[in-house]
Amino acid sequence: MSEERVDFRRLELRDLNAIEAIERASYPTPWSRSMFAGELAKPSSISLGAFDADTRELLGYLIISRYVDAWHVMNVAVAPAHRRRKIATMLLDRLFGLTAGEGRRGYTLEVRVSNEHAIRLYERAGFKPRGIRRGYYTDNREDALIMWRDPEPMRAEAT
Repeated sequence: MSEERVDFRRLELRDLNAIEAIERASYPTPWSRSMFAGELAKPSSISLGAFDADTRELLGYLIISRYVDAWHVMNVAVAPAHRRRKIATMLLDRLFGLTAGEGRRGYTLEVRVSNEHAIRLYERAGFKPRGIRRGYYTDNREDALIMWRDPEPMRAEAT
């Protein structure tokens, strides 16, 4: 397949069926439809979708919530047929662009300690391991690696 043309936009309630399909294919304990609907409606969240520019198919999504000192990456998933094509990287890059004006806020997330692909993705995006949450995942009590990306330094205005 040639280079995928990807468009990005905020997720909407009409996307819930496609979101759920990707979520169920991606996680052993998927979020419920109501959890997604709640995040879509929350003013302190950004729910971003990556869509095939030609077919309009949802390829992946990212959900992030704003807290006082950090953006918390809550959920990232890419449809199995579209993995390993840099879609998650593109979503993260788009997110960093959208939130760049909020220079004092860093980014944090939790990831399963066994999810080596995701850990490498986050490291390439500038996240660094900062701790462990023991027994974090309810399905098997697996530990979560806590990762942080520091805020971008504020740029001085050119004079």
